[in-house]
Amino acid sequence: MTLEAGTGQRAAHLNLEAGMAATLRGRLPMVAERTVSAITAEVPDYSGALTGAMRAKIENAVRIALGTFLQLIEGTQAFDPSTPLAPALEAAYALGSGEARSGRSMDALLAAYRVGARVAWREVSTTTVRSGLAAETVAEFAELMFAYIDELSAASVAGHADELASAGRMRRRSLERLTQQLLAGEPEESLRRSAERADWPPPQTLTVVLLPRRHLRAVLALLSPHTLESGEDLPGMNPVEELAVLLVPDMHGGRRRQLTRLLHGHRAVLGPARPWHRVAASYQRATRALALGLGEPDAGPVDTERHLATLLLSMDPEALADLRAQALAPLAALPPATAHRLAETLRSWLLHQGRRDDVAADLFVHPQTVRYRMGKLRELFGDRLLDPAAVLDLTIALALPPEPDAA
Repeated sequence: MTLEAGTGQRAAHLNLEAGMAATLRGRLPMVAERTVSAITAEVPDYSGALTGAMRAKIENAVRIALGTFLQLIEGTQAFDPSTPLAPALEAAYALGSGEARSGRSMDALLAAYRVGARVAWREVSTTTVRSGLAAETVAEFAELMFAYIDELSAASVAGHADELASAGRMRRRSLERLTQQLLAGEPEESLRRSAERADWPPPQTLTVVLLPRRHLRAVLALLSPHTLESGEDLPGMNPVEELAVLLVPDMHGGRRRQLTRLLHGHRAVLGPARPWHRVAASYQRATRALALGLGEPDAGPVDTERHLATLLLSMDPEALADLRAQALAPLAALPPATAHRLAETLRSWLLHQGRRDDVAADLFVHPQTVRYRMGKLRELFGDRLLDPAAVLDLTIALALPPEPDAA
């Protein structure tokens, strides 16, 4: 904080007579009491707050502040005028910091300064006028006193702002640490301690959302203020895009549709809703869906809840490839294009439970074509198409559409 000595330098030239200063100093306790009473009555935020020990403390602060001013104007030139002013400004700075920590706005403190200045000047001016102080000197006295109050209030504003900025930085760091702990899957007890330090109320569930960082601010404005954001970027859905990670509270059940609507128009990936301390599972599923490239490039948000089979089958690609090779072995000797058509037909036949017309509509072919292909498949697979275990293997092997060159 930079301390201004302007008021002290100007006050030192006022040369207030020593007897007058002594008279004013003797009235400081009464002035302080009336000032605090006026603040309590006129500033709602302090109504009922300035009682007991707190009231005595504030009255003492007012006496010290006014006493410092009187020291400045008593007429001695032997000291640096900024010297007595510095402690008063530091006290005002500390007062602003304390108000910020108490959760009160600067508006309340500035109002208190205005009320205090008015009451204090009314009492001081009455004494100076009755003592025969020249009108010109009274006017200069008033100007200096209000300039002094302005410096005190400016110091309090600085203290309030610095405290909020410092508290904001600390809370942001605490929230970032909590977010990283959640994504890493740390134990619940550790997460609860971190949530308490960050002043973050744990919700029932959290849902991970991955979205382009360029859309982050617009989306955050639509979500709960308790949404957490990871400070680390993920590789995006294209080489020049970075993704942000959001942890959105309480979007489970019917609210998931609301979240999807909020993300309309954004290329986002939604993990599942999970108990808040287990959100790492949501993050793992969302990043896996991202890696698999699920959804269409311009189709809006990808809801992993709609791709569970694909996600499950992709967990062990080698096992799936082995199962596919075993289950579809009867097609291995056929030309690739023929094998692909028959595998595609068998997949549709299994999914539509043998309904020929539905299979034909699915494949955009004539029902007779379906009949011919199924006849060929029965020749190749024989009784395996009647064996529940074999049908299960085939269903899993063909759960994803076969590649055009699959055997």
